[in-house]
Amino acid sequence: MPLKGIRVLEFVGLAPGPFCGKILTDFGATVTRIDKVIENPLDVLQQGKRTLCLDLKNPKSQQVVQKLVKKCDVLIEPFRPGVMEKLNLGPTDLCTANPRLIYARLTGFGQHGRLAPRAGHDINYAALSGVLSMLGRRNEKVTAPINILADFAGGSLMCALGICLALLERHRSGRGQVVDASMVEGAAYVASWLFMSQKLAIWGRERGDNLVDGGSYFYDTYETKDGRYMSVGALEPQFFEMLKERLELPEDVSQFGEEHQVRGKKLLTEAFLSKTQAEWSQIFEDIDACVYPVLDYREVHRHDHNMQRNSFEVTEDTATPRPAPVLSRTPGKLPKATDGAQVEWMMDELDLKPDELKDLLDSGVLTLPERAKL
Repeated sequence: MPLKGIRVLEFVGLAPGPFCGKILTDFGATVTRIDKVIENPLDVLQQGKRTLCLDLKNPKSQQVVQKLVKKCDVLIEPFRPGVMEKLNLGPTDLCTANPRLIYARLTGFGQHGRLAPRAGHDINYAALSGVLSMLGRRNEKVTAPINILADFAGGSLMCALGICLALLERHRSGRGQVVDASMVEGAAYVASWLFMSQKLAIWGRERGDNLVDGGSYFYDTYETKDGRYMSVGALEPQFFEMLKERLELPEDVSQFGEEHQVRGKKLLTEAFLSKTQAEWSQIFEDIDACVYPVLDYREVHRHDHNMQRNSFEVTEDTATPRPAPVLSRTPGKLPKATDGAQVEWMMDELDLKPDELKDLLDSGVLTLPERAKL
């Protein structure tokens, strides 16, 4: 696997940090979580990672981290600026002890700037990035895409990219560096095309009234007879003609013009309501009209294309996306559940003798999962 041999220390926060760690885990890195509690049911992304429970305000716990870092390649921390410094675990201290360390800091507003110390969530970061202003239906308020945009696309994924870039550069220089991953900036960067295409003819109108943001009836979703939906993306003329043919629309229906938008919306709404999603899927099965079913997340693994590509791993009828992208020689894979921190591993990583490890456990400085106790 491409990241085999890379050791990562992940300080657990909300979901963006754990997903960054999950990406590295899925592609072969060994990731150790540092958590406040030994069993954390809110972190659903910990599969395949080891776990240590440390009270980071305790100087002895800080010493444990300082020892671990000397053997680590990457550290991921999701706290507000200055928190790690107060714990004597900031990059100045740890990168001095390990000059090869990639110190990744994943925050909403970044490490400096007026808002850097402030709290926020995905909707706030997306708002500050400028991207949220582009998302929403005509004459309706802006709509956040759950917490995908800033937390995971602009946060976790961009942070993982920064880590991989820093690891690649370290291969040449032998030196680590700090990765300052701001979810605001990450969300904006993911949306670079939206910013840089604004002078194209597809824009120029109010939000929700443009070609691909809900303003075109041939680029939208439509309800079917059984209460499901179909996605329509017939942008190019040749695709639009196929759409017209399969829906049996009147020959004079056109893509453009305000009168055609109103009429087309009505015609497509009525047409798709006449058959079930399965029936429409079959009708559009063999042509490039850019019409496909909106799959329910609980059933997506049963779609034949996803099954052929083995896109999801199913456990007890729960579908988990497999790592993407797929590499031809060294693909990622979903790790199996671990037993948390192994005693032998701890003793090796910290250069501890059995009685020293026992002292740490007895004093409460270090907590291991029940299944990994001495």
